[in-house]
Amino acid sequence: MFVDEAHVSVKGGRGGSGVVAFRHEKGEPLGGPSGGDGGHGGSVRFIVDPGLKTLMDFRHQRHFFAQAGGNGQAKNCTGKNGEDLLVKVPVGTVIRNEDGNVLADLTAIGQEAVIAAGGRGGKGNAHFTSSTNRSPKFSQPGEDTEPFDISLELKLLADVALIGLPNAGKSTLINRMSTAKAKVGDYPFTTKAPNLGMVRLNDDRDFVVADIPGLVENAHLGKGMGVQFLRHVERATVLVHIVDLSVGDVDTLMRDYDLIAGELGSYSTELGERPVLAAGSKIDLPEARETIEPMRAVFAERGIPFYAISAATGEGVDALKFAIADMIDNIKGD
Repeated sequence: MFVDEAHVSVKGGRGGSGVVAFRHEKGEPLGGPSGGDGGHGGSVRFIVDPGLKTLMDFRHQRHFFAQAGGNGQAKNCTGKNGEDLLVKVPVGTVIRNEDGNVLADLTAIGQEAVIAAGGRGGKGNAHFTSSTNRSPKFSQPGEDTEPFDISLELKLLADVALIGLPNAGKSTLINRMSTAKAKVGDYPFTTKAPNLGMVRLNDDRDFVVADIPGLVENAHLGKGMGVQFLRHVERATVLVHIVDLSVGDVDTLMRDYDLIAGELGSYSTELGERPVLAAGSKIDLPEARETIEPMRAVFAERGIPFYAISAATGEGVDALKFAIADMIDNIKGD
């Protein structure tokens, strides 16, 4: 199961308390203070694990509390520090507090962030000796910590996002372009979760492409597969809008195109302005071929590059792949 949201509680370990103690050594019956400090509490640290692809594990465990520090001991012995709790998450995980503020955006393998710091250990009475108080009989308690709730949100890291209406041919295309093995069917909403694939060109360039489940009207409000998948488009450098040329005339197809474009803009103004390529799919079907040139003309008026493709036969797919790579290079300045 693909899970891209989770809500959990975290807590840093409490610091150990300092101790009140005095030396009782032979020949020194009135030995000075020797109470040691408490150990620091462990922290809750989140780290990116490349082996994880979803937040599924957080469905089963929702509390992450680090170990408390040990109390100080006599003879100036410091208590043991609590162990940090290391929590593994997929690359692309965003961590927010209850107010929605971003605590960490983990976008690189091995990247980590301390989300709940452990409490400081308290000082033993040996620390409080002074010229006016040679035998302090007090120590400092360890710093306590409070649990708090955080949300985890997974946003896929892809250079390219394939978007469009359900059954437009996105899954077939990602399977043709890349190493992905997305489920394909002749009914809407075949794709229940985003798929990722690596596209490698024969000029040694490559890019990561994501197949986003089909969008419908009011997707930004949660309709259909909903807003939960729109977040996976946010990190993409380029959007490839797939239009099924076999299902209607130019006016109908452009109305559908504008519907999806409007959903992106409603979700995020910046997303609505993202660079886009249009790909007219299923040109292996006669009814689709009839609309290629009229659609090309409409997109040309809008200044949007248009490519006619058949993911089933591979026709036009190589040209689309190179166009995507070129657009990514231009945007990134390579």
